[in-house]
Amino acid sequence: MNGTRHVSPRSVIVVGSGPTGLLLAGDLATAGIPVTLVEKRPHRISNLSRAFVLHARTLEQLDARALADGLEAVGRPLDRLRLFGSLTVDLATLPSRFRHLLVLPQYEVEKVLERRAVEAGVEFRYETETTGVRQDIEKDSTEGGVTVEVRGPDGEPQTLRAAYVVGADGMRSTVRDAIGLPFPGHSVIRSVVLADVRLAEEPETLLTVNAVGDAFAFLAPFGDEYYRVIGWHRGRNVPDSEPLGLEEVKEITRLALGRDFGMHDARWMSRFHSDERQAPAYRVGRVFLAGDAAHVHTPAGAQGMNTGLQDAANLSWKLAAVLHGHAGPELLDTYQTERHPVGRSVLRSSGGIVRLAMAKRPWTLALRAAVTTVLDHLGPARRRAAGHITGVGLRYPAPRGAHRLTGTRVPDVALAGGGRLHEALRGGRFVLIAPGAAPGAASEAAPETASGGRERLAVERWASRRRTTVLVRPDGYVAWAADDASAAETGAAVAAHVGRA
Repeated sequence: MNGTRHVSPRSVIVVGSGPTGLLLAGDLATAGIPVTLVEKRPHRISNLSRAFVLHARTLEQLDARALADGLEAVGRPLDRLRLFGSLTVDLATLPSRFRHLLVLPQYEVEKVLERRAVEAGVEFRYETETTGVRQDIEKDSTEGGVTVEVRGPDGEPQTLRAAYVVGADGMRSTVRDAIGLPFPGHSVIRSVVLADVRLAEEPETLLTVNAVGDAFAFLAPFGDEYYRVIGWHRGRNVPDSEPLGLEEVKEITRLALGRDFGMHDARWMSRFHSDERQAPAYRVGRVFLAGDAAHVHTPAGAQGMNTGLQDAANLSWKLAAVLHGHAGPELLDTYQTERHPVGRSVLRSSGGIVRLAMAKRPWTLALRAAVTTVLDHLGPARRRAAGHITGVGLRYPAPRGAHRLTGTRVPDVALAGGGRLHEALRGGRFVLIAPGAAPGAASEAAPETASGGRERLAVERWASRRRTTVLVRPDGYVAWAADDASAAETGAAVAAHVGRA
C-alpha cells in the first residue's frame, strides 16, 4: 500500500462524476467543505448520454445555483408532453418559473456542473477506481470516518480517508456493494437499442415518441445534427452483447413511428436492458447512496437524471450543516426518510407509463384508455400527473403537528426589493420570508454566518401582502412556517430550526 491519504476530518469523498456526483460535490465545496471526487473513467465528458431532459423542479434547483439560465440558452424548451399517442400533458400551466421541460443532452449538464465544481475547489481524481470502503462503527462519533480503498492511474493501491462518503457511481455501484446493500428488482425491458444517427427528414416535434403494437421508439436531438434513437421490439429479446445494425434500428422506428426519417451515418450503436431496482437504504452509517447507485428505472417520463440531481440537492446542505457543526448527525437520517419514498414513487410511475405504452392485452388496453380519458378530461388529475413527472408537486413528510406548509416546495416567489427566492437561496443558505414590509423595501442579511464568513440565513420580505412567515431550506422546501408570528416568536423559531430543520 502507498499509505493512507488523510484529509480534513470534516471532508467528504464523492465516488462518481455523473450529474449527481458533480452537483453534490459542487454544493459541498461551495459551502466550504473539502471534497474529493473519485472517478474511474479518464477526464472526458462523453457524448453517449442516455438522459435528454431537465424537468421544471430540477431547473429550479439549478436556478438556485445560478446555472439554469445558461442551460436554458443551450437547450430547447418543450411545453407539452405527449403520451400513449393521444394524451397531451400541458406544462405551460405549471406553477413554476420554468413552465416547460428542457431538451438537452446530459453531457451539457455535466459540463456546467463540472466547471462549477472545479471553481469551488473540488479535488478531482480521475482514472481512480474505488475497490473497497471501510467505515468506523460509531457513525455519529466526531472521531469517526470512512476509509476508501482506491487504485490510481499507476495501478498502485491507495487509501483515502474522510468523514463521509457518497456513492454516486451508478447502477453497478462499487460503494453499494462494499457496504453490503442489495439492489433488489428486475429487468423490465430487454434488448433496448440505442443509436446516434443523422436524419434526412426532420421530425415534426422536438421529442418524438410512440408505441405501436410490439414496438416503441423515441427520438431526441443532440443539437449537432445528430439524433439519439431509443427503440425496443417485444419480439427481439437478445443479449446486450448481440451485434446491432442500423437496419434493425430503422425497422423498429418504422414500426413505432411510421417511418425511419431517413436515418444514416450512425456514429454509435449499442444495446442495453432497462431495470427497476432500488436499494433498501440510502444510508449505512457514514456512507450514502445517490442517483443510479440508489435507484434505477425505465426511461419513461425522463426522470432518471432529474431524480439523481434532486437526491444531491437534498443531501448536500444536510452534510454541510452537520460538518460545520450547525446540526446534529440525526439530520442525515432525513435523507432516507425524504428521498427513498421519492425513488419508490418514480419506479412505480415510470414503470406504469412503460406498461401502459406497451399495452397489448385487452384489459391493459382498456386500462390505458381509462387513464387517458381521466387525464384528458379532469384538470386536477392532469395537473397532479404533471406535478409528479416534473417534480414540482413533490412534498416531504412533516412532523406531527407541523404547519400545513412544512415539507412543501416553495415556488420562486418575488421578494420585496425586486429579488427572487432562488436568488436568495444561492450559496446554500436558509431564507426566512416574513411579512411586514411594503414592496420595494430592501432585504436584510442575517448576521449568523457559517465558517468562512458565508451567510447561513437571509431574511427577506414578501413582495405581496402575504401574512405567513416561512423558513425555506437551502433545497427550496419549507422547514418551518407560522401564520401569525411576532418578531420574538420568529427569532426563536429561526434559532431553533435554522441548522436542523
